[in-house]
Amino acid sequence: MQAKRGVANLPLHGGHAPRWLFSRMVKLSKGILNVILYEYDSDEFLRRISDPHWFQAFSCVIGFDWHSSGTTTTTCGALKLAIDPQEHGIMIAGGKGKNSRKTPLEIEEISESFSLSTKKVDELIYSSRISAKIDNSCIQDGYNLYHHSFLFTENGNWAVVQQGLNSENKYARRYHWLSESIDKVIEEPHNGICCDESKNDTLDMTSNESNEARKTSVDLICDNPNHLKQYFRRKSQTLLSDFFDIKSGSGISENFKEMKMPAHHPVLDMDMNEQEFKVLEKAYELQPSNYEELISLEGIGPKKIRALALISDLVYGAEPSWRDPVKYSFTHGGKDGYPYPVDREVYDHSIHTLKEALGKTKLDKKDKYNAIKRLESFINV
Repeated sequence: MQAKRGVANLPLHGGHAPRWLFSRMVKLSKGILNVILYEYDSDEFLRRISDPHWFQAFSCVIGFDWHSSGTTTTTCGALKLAIDPQEHGIMIAGGKGKNSRKTPLEIEEISESFSLSTKKVDELIYSSRISAKIDNSCIQDGYNLYHHSFLFTENGNWAVVQQGLNSENKYARRYHWLSESIDKVIEEPHNGICCDESKNDTLDMTSNESNEARKTSVDLICDNPNHLKQYFRRKSQTLLSDFFDIKSGSGISENFKEMKMPAHHPVLDMDMNEQEFKVLEKAYELQPSNYEELISLEGIGPKKIRALALISDLVYGAEPSWRDPVKYSFTHGGKDGYPYPVDREVYDHSIHTLKEALGKTKLDKKDKYNAIKRLESFINV
């Protein structure tokens, strides 16, 4: 149903694009979009925008900082203004911060103009929510989402560009999705993931290696989660006296203490309070049939997903994947052959595509020249 195209890591930079630059970014974005739609179609535009490397090059061409976290928010903002749903048959919903929460409403507002059925609208809203849930909860890489842009066409195809922030290293990581070529959203939805940092302690519940952990997590809920309480540590330290039981003998003076140790002891160094267990109990009442249904339930967030994964591993031996799903750092390889040799055909094709689009845009000669110059500078780095 949907495939993830990739991830990019960017340093966090503050500030805003100056008005004079942003207005030109909007103008140039529209020009490139018009050429792509003329030469191809709206689906091809989604494929390109869901490619993290093409997106990065596109951001550089329209004039934004080549490696800033603001690349994502500013480029998506420029595109949102450049795209006319009635003219282009494409809509961008959502955005940064509180604007991301407007995504469902914006999808509904444009659906009538696109003649989308109620069923298709519901599917689009669900796709928006589940893509955010997976990147924020099922892939626990330390990046919390704060930007979510949902692009969709009048045919109901869609793409997602969303970004998370790591408060410790002050970097942002961008996630790209495309509604093509995969049946199960929860199983290896990545088509390409790139960043310079790979973390050793990343819980990836979308990995094929996590298949048994996903199944066991569902079984733990469907078997009644009340029995899971024994696996969590108490908020206060456990004392030896906690296990003493007063026993009475035949006489008043014959009372004695009997130590009775529990059959199970806490194995997880994390708390789950009563309110959090109520969420698990509600999930039990709904009896999810698979992992996707489980994680889509309200209240099933990163903490509960992690707890179920740990219990699946520590108690039942269903080990999840702890490998960061990053695969490589470069778009076309490196001149020294690392991580793989440069594919000249692919490299030249990427250059040609953007140059062709720039050449055909209806822009002032100066704006067009500067855009091509920025592209050449980016290519020759």
